[in-house]
Amino acid sequence: MTTIASISELLTISNCQFRIYDLGRKIDKLSKETFNKIELNQFPYPSPFQGHAHLAIAFWQKQSTQPFLWFVKLPLDERGLLNQGARNHFVAIIAEALGADLSVDPTEKQEELLKSNPYIFTPSQYKLAMLNSLLSFDLKAPASQHYQNFQRYLLDKNWQQWQTIGVQGITDFVARVGDSSHDELIAQSLANLPFKVLSPLCGALENKTLTLCIIESVLDLLSNTCADNSEKQQMLLRSLASSTQHPLVDEYFVDLLNKEQLPTDLLICISGRCWSTLNDEKRIKQYLEHLVAENNIELFNAIFKDLVAIPTIRPILFQCMRSTVRSEKLSHAIGQLFTSPS
Repeated sequence: MTTIASISELLTISNCQFRIYDLGRKIDKLSKETFNKIELNQFPYPSPFQGHAHLAIAFWQKQSTQPFLWFVKLPLDERGLLNQGARNHFVAIIAEALGADLSVDPTEKQEELLKSNPYIFTPSQYKLAMLNSLLSFDLKAPASQHYQNFQRYLLDKNWQQWQTIGVQGITDFVARVGDSSHDELIAQSLANLPFKVLSPLCGALENKTLTLCIIESVLDLLSNTCADNSEKQQMLLRSLASSTQHPLVDEYFVDLLNKEQLPTDLLICISGRCWSTLNDEKRIKQYLEHLVAENNIELFNAIFKDLVAIPTIRPILFQCMRSTVRSEKLSHAIGQLFTSPS
């Protein structure tokens, strides 16, 4: 039997159609070309999370309408490159269990072998719901029965009657952001939504590039949210995670980082979800100054380690480390990175 060299090759020789999604920090579709380069170590993984690539692999035969899903967690090295040994081991386990046809229903023995695969992980329920919505929309499949329920809720404006809303309905609606009727309805409703609805809605919006009317509504709500309500601020910031390059959002983050003090929760949210706004040396230095002001060296070390693993942020952080224009406190914290036990 010929050795299968990659996940892409495994799916291709099985005559499968497939799509790859990054499932780490937020949900992003990876093109086949990008994923192939990641597998060949020609390209670092774009959004490492806890030192791993978190992948959702959806695949199906041409005659099938229902895709299979694998959730795969593979280790990365310090440069963000895929651990080839772990990837090869994953492929070998799958090939041994299922052979050439990945879409067959596994026997009891095959199922046992698949379940023992150490690279399989279980995503959170909200990510699973959003992935199902994005995948169904991408494949032009109908939305779930919960979609119309959430649409009616927004149209009826009975804001406190949210108990029958399903998260899947929210994510199905958000998957259709870009349709003007959906966008306007979300924008008009945001300020009225109870937190029980706003929270999962923002968690879904973080995976979509938002249109102007939604961005303006989110920013307006942020400006009218009390400073001591950091939980609501955090959720609203999350909703902007895929829209940080929009000029209005960029301007908001400039103003935010210029503030004298920021709550810890917001600092964690920026690094975990909105890291792409830390796109120059001045801005990341401002962020690190806020972080060091927390007087929590463990938090500083953890976030620094997390950020330096992101390929687009890594060189900017190194520039900041070489800079002499920074506070004594920040210089001390950076110095401790090299003396603290790993």
